[in-house]
Amino acid sequence: MQEKRNNDPVHNWLTRHTTEMYGLLAALVNIQSGTGNKPGVNRVGRAIQLEMETMGFSCQTIAQTDYGDHLVARHLGTDPEKKPVLITGHMDTVFPADTDFTSYSEDDTCCYGPGTADMKGGLVIGMFAIKALIETQCPDMPPIVFVFNADEEIGSPSSRQLIFDLARESSMGLVLEAGGLGGEIVVARKGNLSVQIDVEGEAGHAAFAGPDKASAILELAHKTIAIEALHRPDQGICANVGRVSGGIGPNTVPSHAKAAVDFRFTTDGDKTRLTHALDQIMAGSVTPGTRTTMTWISQRPAMPETPVNMALFTQIQSLGKQLGISVIPEWRQGVSDANIIARAGIPVIDGLGPMGGNDHSPEEYIIKQSLKDRARLFAHILTRCQPPTRT
Repeated sequence: MQEKRNNDPVHNWLTRHTTEMYGLLAALVNIQSGTGNKPGVNRVGRAIQLEMETMGFSCQTIAQTDYGDHLVARHLGTDPEKKPVLITGHMDTVFPADTDFTSYSEDDTCCYGPGTADMKGGLVIGMFAIKALIETQCPDMPPIVFVFNADEEIGSPSSRQLIFDLARESSMGLVLEAGGLGGEIVVARKGNLSVQIDVEGEAGHAAFAGPDKASAILELAHKTIAIEALHRPDQGICANVGRVSGGIGPNTVPSHAKAAVDFRFTTDGDKTRLTHALDQIMAGSVTPGTRTTMTWISQRPAMPETPVNMALFTQIQSLGKQLGISVIPEWRQGVSDANIIARAGIPVIDGLGPMGGNDHSPEEYIIKQSLKDRARLFAHILTRCQPPTRT
């Protein structure tokens, strides 16, 4: 039986405060917070901390040198003896400080701006869902640990250990990345490896080069072909040499070339096989006189579709039906901090943020109505979903 909306205190509270949700979203989006803009990310953190402390959360700022500071907010809920629910969301965006895409706007159906979908809209959903539970004096709010990190868009290098350690102490993980336009939430994600390859050769005049010229670009071309041969999308494995550069001009044998490479995979076994194959490609040289080094840029483990994830999803889908909110499962290609939480072995669901699209582009947007609907769903997830146990 579908739940009557006028019997839902959370829905009624959110309806009265919807304008405030849009206001907070606008305030956060209008703060430029590209990952490299440490002052901007910290401004977002201070605005969020003020909101969380007003709700009775205790907040801890974890200072960073290279990137923005992370914020961890904790609440004991109504039963402090329970393990906490871990919620994560990032404050940084992909847009650099000198971007022209800096401001929030909205119309009758959508909200636009950097981070509306990825993922300041998700942060607003999480905060207002919790605020609704507190304001309506919900008797079943669990202990909560809410992590707002500052470096997710570059692989969470300074926050991944923090998230992993907190996940190991939690009952389940909920991640507020944007949901799909059809009501999708994320039950599994691929893992990724990102590397940089540098090839050194020997410079010389192209007109006098012999048959054994030590061209760094030639060697990189051989390695590019070998790496691309690992691309097996039918097996869930993607290999992509996405950017190359090298040399100084057409009449000079290039002494240096480099490439940025990305891999995606679905299992730990795939990752092991890819790493082994990559090591073999790097170990040898087809072109005499060249040398190759490889630098790991970032990596995240796969988030597999586990029985406990699907058990948690089934509860959420059932809640959605009762609330009249569409919820369907998605196997998402990209990575997020949910991948890190999954490594800790607890149930985790992602994509619980607003329904939107075109993230990482100047056309980024969310569906306006989904901000309130997803906040309502998230509040009920916190109070009515039980952490599945591993068998």
